[in-house]
Formats: sequence, structure tokens, C-alpha cells
Amino acid sequence: MKQILIVLIAFSFAQVFTSCSSGERKPVEVLDAIPVKVSKVATGENSRFITASGKVEAENSANLSTRMMGYVTGLKVKVGQKVSKGQLLLSINNADLQAKKAQVEASIIQAEAGYNNAKKDYERFKTLFDQKSASQKELDDMTARYEMAKAGLEAAKQMKNEVIAQFSYANITAPFSGIVTNTFIKEGDMANPGMPLVSVETRSNLQVTAMVSETDIDAIKNGMPVKVLVKSIGEEVEGKVSEVSLSAKNTGGQYLVKVNLDKVNDDILSGMFVNVQFPVEKLDNATASSTVLIPESVLIRHGQLQGVYTIGNDNVAILRWLRLGKTYGDQVEVLSGLSANEQFITTAEGKLFNGAKVTF
Repeated sequence: MKQILIVLIAFSFAQVFTSCSSGERKPVEVLDAIPVKVSKVATGENSRFITASGKVEAENSANLSTRMMGYVTGLKVKVGQKVSKGQLLLSINNADLQAKKAQVEASIIQAEAGYNNAKKDYERFKTLFDQKSASQKELDDMTARYEMAKAGLEAAKQMKNEVIAQFSYANITAPFSGIVTNTFIKEGDMANPGMPLVSVETRSNLQVTAMVSETDIDAIKNGMPVKVLVKSIGEEVEGKVSEVSLSAKNTGGQYLVKVNLDKVNDDILSGMFVNVQFPVEKLDNATASSTVLIPESVLIRHGQLQGVYTIGNDNVAILRWLRLGKTYGDQVEVLSGLSANEQFITTAEGKLFNGAKVTF
């Protein structure tokens, strides 16, 4: 019985192998080579720019707040609205200030009455003293009373000035002409001291704030003409360096540089990110020979990784990840992953992938 079972099993395996070997083989699909354009790695001999990232800001901007606590009774402006200097933006309930003002005005009336009475007594006793009809002690007492009444009246008037000054914190006005960029509170909300309420910026004068590394800051001077590329709209504008910080203590090892923009159209808005190109002298021979540059436009990005397609053996595309350094105009420095005189793919007439056949 066991022998019959073994024979049957062997026969089954033979049938399986026979069926497998007799099946037709499907031909392997061969993809056409993808036409590409290649370029060789450049060196740093022609690098004449240091590029730094920055952001467009208004030269005049203010976040307005108050020194008093109270409910917002009126929000007079909206975001994007143009305002002129001194225009009322927001009002806060000031019933307590109105009451205090009435008290101070009553105090002034009382102090004026006391002052006028003390002045008459002083003048009367001074005349009597001159006529030898009043003693020196009586004149001194009247003089002291008069001076005290005079000081009391002045104190009451200064209290009124203090109350009037408080009214400026209940009625928030524009410090300069510009545009309302944000409102941080609504009508009926409680305003607290130091809390931002409304922000205002000018549109006429825009500047760029950029951060420059310690290795490049020595090459940047006040008054240096620069080119500013606004990334989001692809526009390039001219500018001049207006301020160069000499300390990186509070900026994380980067040095603050401010650039005033020459002519700005309505497309450039505060808060846009830019690249600032600072013209510098040619790199020395030692640096130029060791600097590897490629166009920034050829980079392949996957998350935090950046690389380029290079040409491997048998003309296949190989994706190589790079470690990048500084940016010089439209070119970026390669610190590792690519060496001088190597070829990389700049454009392709199809979708590239690792191992794809290419022709050039």
C-alpha cells in the first residue's frame, strides 16, 4: 500500500513539472531610452553672489495696544482698510474716566475758589504790613496759606491733564497713514493693558530683513546694491543695504541685514519670502577649485532629501542624494555626493527613475 502511495505522489509531481515546463514564456517588456540633456559640474570660478533668505517687511509698522482695561465699544476699521494719521481706529468704554474727569473739574473749581480767597487775604495783609498795621507773623501765615492754595490749584489742573491723557488710551488712533493689516479684537471683547488690538503698516516703504552667516557677513557693506528675488511671484527688484548688524547674540549665530527696496509694485506684499543676492568679489583660486556648483533648478526633492540624476554605466539614470551648502545666484554649492567634471541630467523628455535607460 505504501509503495502505491509513493508512486502516486511521484506521478503528481511529474505532472506539475510537465505543466510548468510546457507553459508559454511571456516576453520581457523593453522600455525605450528616455532622451535627456546633460551638463557637467561647474566650479566656483564665476560665483559673484552670496544669497541669503529673507522676508519683506514694512518699514513703518505698529501693533497698537492700550494701558487701560475696558470693553471695546467700537471697532471703526477693517483689515485692508486705508487709514490716515490720527484717524480713530477703536474705542474702549471710558465711563470711569468720564466720572474721574468730572471729579477733577469739581476739584479745580474748589481749588480756584480757595486760591482766589487766599490771594485776596495775602494782598490785604501785605498792605496792612506795609502800613505797620499787621505783624510779620500774620503776614507769614497769609503768605503760606496763599502758596498752599496756589499749589493746590496747580495740582488739580495737573490731575485733569492726567485724566485727559488717559482718554488717548480709550480712543486708539492711527500713528501714521497706512493700511490696517490685522484686528486682534472684536466689539464687545475686553481689552487688557499691553494686549495688541490693531496693527497698521505703510505700503509705500518696504524693506527686506535677511539673515547672513558669519562666513559671509564681512563681504556685506552699507549702501551695497543688491538684487531681491520674490519667490512667490517670480519678480526681481533692486535694493540697497541700509543696516548691517555687528552682533549675532540674539539671532542664533546669524547676522541681521536690512535692505531698502527701490521700486515696489502692488504685487509685492509684506510677509513674502525672498532671496537676496549680495554681489561679492571672485572667489580665490583655492576656494574656486574646491567649490562644486549645480543649477538649483535641476534638484530633485523628496521631503528633506535633495539630489540629482546622474549617468551610470550603460547609460542608465542614477538618482544621487546630495549635501548642499551656500547658494550663489541661481546655483547651489554641493558639499558631498557629486564631484567636479561629473555629468548630471538637466532635462528629460519623460519620467526618470533609478535604472531608466537614457540617451543624449
